[in-house]
Amino acid sequence: MPKRSIKKLLPTPQRLKQWRALSIFGRILDRTTLWQVNRVSIARATAIGLFCAMIPLPGQMLFAVYIAIKAEANLPLSFSLIFITNPLTMPVVYLAAYLLGVWLMGVPVADVNNIDWLAPLSDEFLAIWPPFLLGCFVIGCLAAVAGYLLVDWIWRLRIQQRWSDRRRRER
Repeated sequence: MPKRSIKKLLPTPQRLKQWRALSIFGRILDRTTLWQVNRVSIARATAIGLFCAMIPLPGQMLFAVYIAIKAEANLPLSFSLIFITNPLTMPVVYLAAYLLGVWLMGVPVADVNNIDWLAPLSDEFLAIWPPFLLGCFVIGCLAAVAGYLLVDWIWRLRIQQRWSDRRRRER
């Protein structure tokens, strides 16, 4: 993968450090390993970002940054990929997660007409959470593994292509 293209797309360290929520990480954000663009760092960041994007709770951003720090993954990419789930994509992703969870648990699909959406502690509302969370976890894991493998494969393919181009030019 072209490093320059990736670097252009990612937020700069200065821009990310301006986020007040990330100030809890303090000087840790100054580590150079968190800003490197290489195959391992980018593949790890992709997996982290895609997994954290499927977490249906507030704090996805902090969770993604924390894991990126621990895994020494590219922090800007981990941070950026959580925005895959946004107000436009959430209904589709979360409905798919719920239906997957229902299928995996073997429970019936809840009748949305019987759910009091303004009473989040009602029995009907609480009944949808276990399959929903299971579906989010499974989709997150699958997306993380697929993202990691895809980025790693594309990066390796690009390196092989550059080597073959170089050999052709030398002949």
